[in-house]
Amino acid sequence: MAGYGLPKEHHLSLVLENSLKNDGFNIVVINGSVSGSTSSGGLNRAEWSLSEPGIDLIIIGLGANDMLRGIKPQETEKNLEEIIKIANKKKIQIIIAGMIAPTTHGTKYKKEFDAIYPKLSNKYNLPLIPFLLDGVALDPSLNQQDNIHPNKLGTIKVSETIKKKIIDILN
Repeated sequence: MAGYGLPKEHHLSLVLENSLKNDGFNIVVINGSVSGSTSSGGLNRAEWSLSEPGIDLIIIGLGANDMLRGIKPQETEKNLEEIIKIANKKKIQIIIAGMIAPTTHGTKYKKEFDAIYPKLSNKYNLPLIPFLLDGVALDPSLNQQDNIHPNKLGTIKVSETIKKKIIDILN
């Protein structure tokens, strides 16, 4: 999550890093996201962005924009799988953060899209956050006026979800 519509201090990467530090974890969180990016854009950035020294973990949270644009779930899955392969090749741990599609593009699309993240998690034995926006999506108090992007409070909630998964991996 790139932090669309939020001041930098409320971007997910900074909120997550500060939360981890407050809990005693000296972890630097790098925001590799780009607002509006699709899984294809993430794949285009993966090789060079994961070549930075000292990267131990990647949280793959792509696909929401694919879904909003109606990109075929098979294409999204293929792109995410390629990112996973790049990270695996570089011995970078992975958490895959899933999305859930509404029925806007039909129930067949929803079924195929929703299956992407558990399928990749199982195939590559990856820790899974089933729905990154769980408890945030559709809650007006946790979203900006567009009812799509988390606000400051929503970002804190998403950060807590990710932090729990990171701590599980560390323990």
